[in-house]
Amino acid sequence: MAAKFLGQFLLERGVITAAQLLAAIEAQRASNPLLGELAVRQGLLDAAQARRIHQRQRVEDRRFGDIALEMGALDRAQLDALLDAQKAGRRMLGDVLLEQGAIDPDRLEAELALHRASQEDARHAFESELAAHPLGDLANSAVGLCARLFPRMLGSQCLPAEVLAPEELDSWPIVAHVRVEGDRPLGIALASDLPAARALACALLRISPDLFDDDLAQDALGEMVNVLMGYLVHDVLADDASYRALPPDTSVPIATLAADRERSLAIGMGSQLGGFVLLVDRHG
Repeated sequence: MAAKFLGQFLLERGVITAAQLLAAIEAQRASNPLLGELAVRQGLLDAAQARRIHQRQRVEDRRFGDIALEMGALDRAQLDALLDAQKAGRRMLGDVLLEQGAIDPDRLEAELALHRASQEDARHAFESELAAHPLGDLANSAVGLCARLFPRMLGSQCLPAEVLAPEELDSWPIVAHVRVEGDRPLGIALASDLPAARALACALLRISPDLFDDDLAQDALGEMVNVLMGYLVHDVLADDASYRALPPDTSVPIATLAADRERSLAIGMGSQLGGFVLLVDRHG
């Protein structure tokens, strides 16, 4: 059983159509801007200032507002007003579907209850699999990083769906894998299909799809893995540990990286930009 976002859950159950889901997601995103986007929209920051703060967020595990305060780009009153406006404008997907007439209130209430139960079952199953695996703690750290960093880097939430076996990984041909050599070698990889890689790259680089090619999508995946590895090293290796991080490798299929199931763990992840695989390994 895999965890799913509400929209995917409703789509797979035939409650809404793909067109209705896309329209609702677009409306929800428009009403739930990132803090930097909201600051630019209100004229408190220009695009270059917001971009510099976002770039710092990629290397620092800190909130946009805290960095903006430190840089003097915003004062406390401005930041508080932005946070209030962001909270007031936030809309849940179910509410958007109601407003667009894609679902009626009674059906939505019933589906929300089913979705909550499904999510709880999926969470228990996922946690049990991780608890039984030698790399469970490492995987939990990596999943937590994705959940924390992806909204900042990509403007999209993500969630772990399920543990995947090597034979289930043929659908994700775009791969970037970073390995750390040293006292405690470890690796982390991301893999996706081409449409998801393009969507992730557009969100990361904040460019439109017509401005990049497939090689750039591959490079963007490598940049994301580099960022994750930087945080993972900080979280799981001792401060005095000796290690050397290698450049991203895009040549090895994700199924091959996951072949040794005692030394690697592949996790299917869901996001609003498309599904992807997160892999951690301890090959030395």
